[in-house]
Amino acid sequence: MSELLTGQPGERRLFLGNEAIARGALEAGVALAACYPGTPSSEIGDRLYEVSRTGRLVFEYSTNEKVALEVAAGASAAGWRALASMKHVGVNVAADALMTLAYVGVKGGLVLVSADDPSLFSSQNEQDNRLYARFAGIPMLEPESPQEAKDMTLAAFVLSEELGLPVMLRTTTRVNHTRGVVTLGELASPPPPGRFLKDPFSLVMVPAVARQAHARLLVKLEQARARAEASPFNRLEGTGPLGVVASGVAAAYVADALLELGLKDKVTFLRLGFTHPLPEELIARFLSRVERVLVVEELEPYLEDSLKAIAQCRGLTLPIRGKGAGLFSRLYEFHPALVRRVLADVCQVDYGAPAPLPPAAELLGRPLPERPPILCPGCPHRAMYYAVKIALRDLGVEGIFPTDIGCYTLGLLPPLAMADYLICMGSSITTACGLSRASGQKVVAFIGDSTFFHGGLPGLANAVHNRHDLLLVILDNGTTAMTGHQPHPGVTLTPPDYPGQPVDLAAVVRALGVEQFWRVNPLKYKDTLAATKEAVQKDGVRVLLAQAPCPLYVARLKGKRPTARFQITGECGECRHCLDYLGCPAMHVREGEGRRQLLIDPELCAGCAFCVQLCDHIRPVKAK
Repeated sequence: MSELLTGQPGERRLFLGNEAIARGALEAGVALAACYPGTPSSEIGDRLYEVSRTGRLVFEYSTNEKVALEVAAGASAAGWRALASMKHVGVNVAADALMTLAYVGVKGGLVLVSADDPSLFSSQNEQDNRLYARFAGIPMLEPESPQEAKDMTLAAFVLSEELGLPVMLRTTTRVNHTRGVVTLGELASPPPPGRFLKDPFSLVMVPAVARQAHARLLVKLEQARARAEASPFNRLEGTGPLGVVASGVAAAYVADALLELGLKDKVTFLRLGFTHPLPEELIARFLSRVERVLVVEELEPYLEDSLKAIAQCRGLTLPIRGKGAGLFSRLYEFHPALVRRVLADVCQVDYGAPAPLPPAAELLGRPLPERPPILCPGCPHRAMYYAVKIALRDLGVEGIFPTDIGCYTLGLLPPLAMADYLICMGSSITTACGLSRASGQKVVAFIGDSTFFHGGLPGLANAVHNRHDLLLVILDNGTTAMTGHQPHPGVTLTPPDYPGQPVDLAAVVRALGVEQFWRVNPLKYKDTLAATKEAVQKDGVRVLLAQAPCPLYVARLKGKRPTARFQITGECGECRHCLDYLGCPAMHVREGEGRRQLLIDPELCAGCAFCVQLCDHIRPVKAK
């Protein structure tokens, strides 16, 4: 049984922020949850999938984020409480549905979790999705800890039903992946079947209906503002001429800094958790009590600009600052030391910053090895990249490589260097169309299996319809590997009891009108190289499907690693081809005793047997 289903009310557990959100949804009686996995949100869906196997709720890994939100919206329209979770860039995909869903409204509570990623730990941009709540006109809550993440999830469902609006729960990586103490509440009972009541002149957004719906939305926002004024998630603490405003994890940093600097009772601190619509009366009272304001918020000056507007409308003249030289940046996530330093400077208090730790190399007595983000040992993507690289070299052709979002983005770094252009999920195919048409150069685009179902289908249909000239390599490793091995529509190797019906990827490609099609196992080098050379030399839309499972996923499901291992023989002439073209991380050079030796680390070797097909000086390790 999932840990999220155990424990008595009042019991305290140590949960990730994401696990706390999942527990909060269960305490709220969520009946359906849908997601497209994306770090830092992935554990929400993974934990709810585990719970769904008990029959307590319906869960799905959706094809993409727009689909996830629309599935949740449909369940909500039938009266179920529903949750859609995604990372911040996923909201871009879901935005088409979100903007109009705010007009349509909800019946059962609907919570949209947007997991933002300041500092881009696993993302292609650093957007601030608080602006989406304002853009769509929906309420937003921002937790600062795992406990608040659970509490706000429960409150968001209640608020959603009271207002008839979807509610955004906006988190950040530091909250999602922080582990903290959470006090459990009572789990809700599974809900009865829902029922949809027809009301087309409120729910079908033709222009005449949508005009009235927009007016209703503005009324609901004012109702939401009244609730923000009374929300326990918005609170004033302390007294003093300096006012500090913060939300999310930055509020936790401020609280710690005020305590450590001895300023807890000398500063008026406004902690905001219900951040759209903002509690204007509470903020006005706060502004009237202080002489100046420091706004502590990651990324965009969302709160800072709002406070300035409120002050201007109320005729209040006081400095309100947050972003700027000597203060906070619009770049990257904050950390406690940064917040302490800025507060100490603003308050002009002595602050003895702790001495920095000595470099790791000094502590260990040797330099740390470099650890760039690279494909794992045995990854079939590396084998496919190698085949494309050698095929183009042998044919004397220079290729352009639009790539996509997934593990294979790690083909960017040398020695593979197989990524030249990237925007977002699914963009490899469509940008390849434009690159080929504009340049006339040979274009080889790469996309993963999960990403192909997520955003690649329209692009491939466009390429066929408009007669573009490109080779698309679909890297099918049988899972959504980058975010934690979640299933997608094309998987056949699945967790036990997974209910999904697999969709034949090759049949989908052919159904979109692709006539030139090859299927290979990239770990079988000679066959793959021959097919790649043939595909490269053709014209028009060509698709090469490279299918081999992710070795980590196979090991995870089967509970063991392969036993085959390989070694480089003493006859190796050190031509370095394996290092300079393939770059398997299990291979390395050892210096010593006046000689250099190429080795394969037996602890890293995945036993894929690809390297043995490339070089006569690589052989299996003999069994003892």
